[in-house]
Amino acid sequence: MSQERELLRETVAALVDKHASPAAVRQAIESERGYDESLWKLLCEQVGAAALVVPEERGGAGGELADAAVVLEELAKALTPTPLLGTTLAELALLSADEPDADALENLAEGTAIGTVVFDPGFVINGAVADIVVAADGEKLTRWTTFTSTPVDTMDLTRPLARLRPQDTADIGADPGLADTASILVAVEQIGAAAKCLDLTVEYTKDRVQFGRPIGSFQALKHRMADLYVAVQSARAVVNDAVAEPSPTSAALARFSASEAFTKVAAEAVQMHGGIAITWEHDIQLYFKRAHGSAQLLGPPREHLRRLESEVL
Repeated sequence: MSQERELLRETVAALVDKHASPAAVRQAIESERGYDESLWKLLCEQVGAAALVVPEERGGAGGELADAAVVLEELAKALTPTPLLGTTLAELALLSADEPDADALENLAEGTAIGTVVFDPGFVINGAVADIVVAADGEKLTRWTTFTSTPVDTMDLTRPLARLRPQDTADIGADPGLADTASILVAVEQIGAAAKCLDLTVEYTKDRVQFGRPIGSFQALKHRMADLYVAVQSARAVVNDAVAEPSPTSAALARFSASEAFTKVAAEAVQMHGGIAITWEHDIQLYFKRAHGSAQLLGPPREHLRRLESEVL
């Protein structure tokens, strides 16, 4: 990681540590918009989080996909609800348009407008709060200038979804493969959350005493946690490669690897925490729900595996 990206990571991590405690996250998901508006403002004004992928000549920071990935990973560690993922995808969609909407891009980059891209109209990220909506079907991009939005009940409360229906639309260009980009960024989030879930589990096993000693000192649990660490780091390497060199193949591999790793870590975390893990008061249940919710978003792991199989058969 470059020095600039490491500084970006540290800055976001500090904001998350200060403003996105477990209690703050729970308060955010119960709020009217489903995220902490004051934290979103800080991320946009102090970090420029919403401007990272927008070129400087269009009011952005002129960064790359990897810059947005750094921020999304740090936010995902605390399961911080923000509209960054959908907004970033909307910016990439508008930048791919035949005639990019300069005003919309500027508003998105400033964080004063929220964006999203529709892949499945029944489950749209940021759908309930989005101002700028673009649909991508693999062939063309369609701007939804007016639409209706209905919140969807989901298992993962840290990721609000909505059902959108278009009213007035306009084709704006060819789809550059936004579903693959979305898959890569969701995989980045999965790795961040999986790593934090594992850290919380390791900490717990150091504190939980049974038979007169911390349960983390038992050889069987040490082996299981070592296996989880390897699973997360192996998946991280695959995801980092996809961020550096995006393609349909790397996107599918990243999503499959990240989904498998996060699901495995979350399941083991519940086992090692015991019954307390599935209570509302404990945070591990939130990671468990995020793991399963994210795995189904943008297509379940088996769909990505089939894409990979088709390339080797």
